[in-house]
Amino acid sequence: MSRHGASLIALAALQWALLGPVARVAFAEGVPPLTVAFWRASIAACLFAIHASLTRAHPLRRTDRLYAMGLGVIAVAGLYVAYFEAVRLGGAALSAILLYSAPVWVAIGAHFVLREGVARHEALALLLTLGGVILVALFPAAGGAQIEVTPAAIAWGLGSGIAYAMYFLIGRPLFAHNAPARVMAWALATGAVVLAPFVSWQWLTWRAWGAIAFLATVATYGAYLSNANGIRLIGPSRASTIAMLEPVLAVIAAYLLWGERLSIIGLVGAGAVVGGVLWAARGR
Repeated sequence: MSRHGASLIALAALQWALLGPVARVAFAEGVPPLTVAFWRASIAACLFAIHASLTRAHPLRRTDRLYAMGLGVIAVAGLYVAYFEAVRLGGAALSAILLYSAPVWVAIGAHFVLREGVARHEALALLLTLGGVILVALFPAAGGAQIEVTPAAIAWGLGSGIAYAMYFLIGRPLFAHNAPARVMAWALATGAVVLAPFVSWQWLTWRAWGAIAFLATVATYGAYLSNANGIRLIGPSRASTIAMLEPVLAVIAAYLLWGERLSIIGLVGAGAVVGGVLWAARGR
């Protein structure tokens, strides 16, 4: 395995893991999740458009433009709103774990939509993941800053997992035939347009702008580039295994920055989520 490729995937996991904790900085400054999602998508879209132009990437195929816009509606606008609402309502640690219900929805979607079979070990891995999600949802907090578990927080968290799953289901053919930077520029721009009517056009503090800039540049543009280059070097199977660092790092970051702590049973549930996805990835 290429050490450089593995390092890039680990870097992407760290960048994505900081999404929730850093987003809470903007929320603490009074910025609504929809506004944070809009600026994150808008700035990142510009960065990817510039990247595509500088690298002279081929334009997005006309037949794929509608699908890229659909990706923007569901896996950008939908994902960003659901995840940030989950962070606002339930905390960064809980949201990161629920986001990783995505492999369950990917497997279900691939089975019913793409007519792909589900192996026995994959079905067992999915059950383990779901069991872990349930444990995290029922037994989250252990003193310190409390992790709020409400039906709304769980619903938004699972919704983010479904939207994240659609990124893979819709994005698979798009990334196979187009430059990733072009796809991301179209998807992010579409997501920003969808979110624009719901933005609170308010004066933002420098601290809020700093958090948003971090989310757009490091946790979006930088993370996607690190992930794409890492996959190119070591392949998707190994990359997906290393990427399981993300929820672990997110829980650690949430504890260090905001004092969020999972209970012992919640940690067992988080381990089950990671273990289930890891089992499925290694089986593939």
